[in-house]
Amino acid sequence: MKLPVPFVQLPLKFDAEVLAAEIAALGEHQWLPHPQGFAGNSMLPLVAVDGDPGNENFSGPMGPTPNLARCPYLMQAMDSIGVTLGRTRLMRLSPHAKVTQHADKGYYWRERMRIHVPITTQPTVRFYCGDAMVNMAAGECWIFDTWRLHRVVNDDEHSRVHLVIDTVGGERFWNHVADGNVPDQPEPGWQPRFIAPDPSARPQLDFESTNSPVVMTPWEVREHIGFLLTEIARHPQAMPIQQSLLTFTRRWQALWACYGESREGWPRYRALLDQSRQHVIACGAGSVHIENKLPLQVVLDAHVFDAALADGVSQQSEYVAPEIAAPTASASSTAQSARDEQFDRPVFIVCPPRSGSTFLFETLAQAPGVYTIGDESHQLIEGVAGLAPAKNGYASNCLAADDAWPSVVAQLRQRFLAALRDRDRRPPVGGPVRMLEKTPKNALRVPFLAAVFPEARFVYLHRDPRQVLSSMIEAWSSGRFRTYQELPDWQGPPWSLLLVPGWRRLNGLPLNQLVAAQWRTTTKMLLDELEALPPERVSIVNYDSLCREPEAEIRRLCQAVDFGWDRELDKDLPLSRYTVSKPDPDKWRRHEAEIEAVMASIQDQVDRAEAFSRR
Repeated sequence: MKLPVPFVQLPLKFDAEVLAAEIAALGEHQWLPHPQGFAGNSMLPLVAVDGDPGNENFSGPMGPTPNLARCPYLMQAMDSIGVTLGRTRLMRLSPHAKVTQHADKGYYWRERMRIHVPITTQPTVRFYCGDAMVNMAAGECWIFDTWRLHRVVNDDEHSRVHLVIDTVGGERFWNHVADGNVPDQPEPGWQPRFIAPDPSARPQLDFESTNSPVVMTPWEVREHIGFLLTEIARHPQAMPIQQSLLTFTRRWQALWACYGESREGWPRYRALLDQSRQHVIACGAGSVHIENKLPLQVVLDAHVFDAALADGVSQQSEYVAPEIAAPTASASSTAQSARDEQFDRPVFIVCPPRSGSTFLFETLAQAPGVYTIGDESHQLIEGVAGLAPAKNGYASNCLAADDAWPSVVAQLRQRFLAALRDRDRRPPVGGPVRMLEKTPKNALRVPFLAAVFPEARFVYLHRDPRQVLSSMIEAWSSGRFRTYQELPDWQGPPWSLLLVPGWRRLNGLPLNQLVAAQWRTTTKMLLDELEALPPERVSIVNYDSLCREPEAEIRRLCQAVDFGWDRELDKDLPLSRYTVSKPDPDKWRRHEAEIEAVMASIQDQVDRAEAFSRR
């Protein structure tokens, strides 16, 4: 349901520990995978069609599943909210999992609120809706605007569990909404009312019995169409689409007056739906996007053409436009044409910070026909609206495939293209360009880069972790690599290098433990993503081999990524611009005691990185 604000906190508070204990008593075997197979997402149904936990339909009488009766305080909490219950589930996010960005376009959610009661959560869990972000604390009760783009990030080592209720509301519920609190418009002295567990309570809950039409009434048809037309009121193609839909509603009302819900009229209803749908498509509805960035045609299908007649016929899958979801790394190449006409197999060097990537980048940038922006792309990427860490509450420098919305992709590609120069400082002229890019933060952005650049190749640079940790300690201590001078909630020295998920948990740690956690998180996330790519898209370089035999290694790598090479390299390559002190294989021993003290905490990823580097 569309709301005038992104979030409203209802004036109710529950005992999260009691709720969590009831849920734990149900047992792990009651949890089911998310029906769409989203990684790290699982669910435990509490209200479903016919009370069947395995029934994911939205149409049909809703009833309690067997598990609901085993949770008396949960039932008391649901009763206190005062709603007619639709589909209701416990929704769990595993550590570092997320709910990808989307807007709820389905017919079921057009007139339903989605209520969230956090049960197990942490301060680092972030819920984004439109331009707003909140952390819903355990035991609170929230609603949000499901019509806006929204997403959730569990930036923590622990699972997050919410009670999630879909509902059309109820008298008490709407009174709660009227007394609710809007985060950016706080009322002085506002406090939620605590609902204490009452073992004697025997709530009588209301459940949906009607939730989808057999034949949609003409009045409901007009309501849905009128709502969507207001979403495109200023679009230049609005007028022909409006006229087409007006004709459809008039013809639908005439059929309704003749047949009502009678099956006798269903063939004529279906014919009108199919014909009108094709006419709206011809008017350009597939290329018109409404205010929440979804294509108008997709939402018209969901709200009207697929929902208006319960004859089991739906053509929605044939017309789902690719732009309604951000491309994924695995799907990008098939979603594009045969070749990228602007970027020919761009190469991204990825590794934990202080692994020698500048050294490798500055050498490879001398290859003929290779173009770079000449430096790291921090501002070039984060200057695109929505990509800066400040826009997501400083969660981290991570960017995922679902951050690659069409407008973001177009803007970012253009920014790179405008900044590229070859080794002689000449801009590209005509044809797809071979780009080389290196920015330490990109180790947390592989899926995003693969979505923006469908032909992207990745070069993994592996260096002895002891040497890397020593260099990271040196970087933090030097003050030259400060990325966030005044990071909110951070009590340590000014933050340096890339911002990893879970950084708030590092508050108070000594520097050696801090950089070890920074290295481990980066390495784990990077290898997870690289291992998911086809092997031909990943090349590997060993830093020690590069230092021992620079020309042989560079020629081998250029052959792997299809770069030319026409220069001879000295045995000793020049220092990179970001060198703090002269390289030495044993330099790490300056911090030997500090490093050896943390090696056990990162050994799993040390072993994994070593094995990956030998592929």
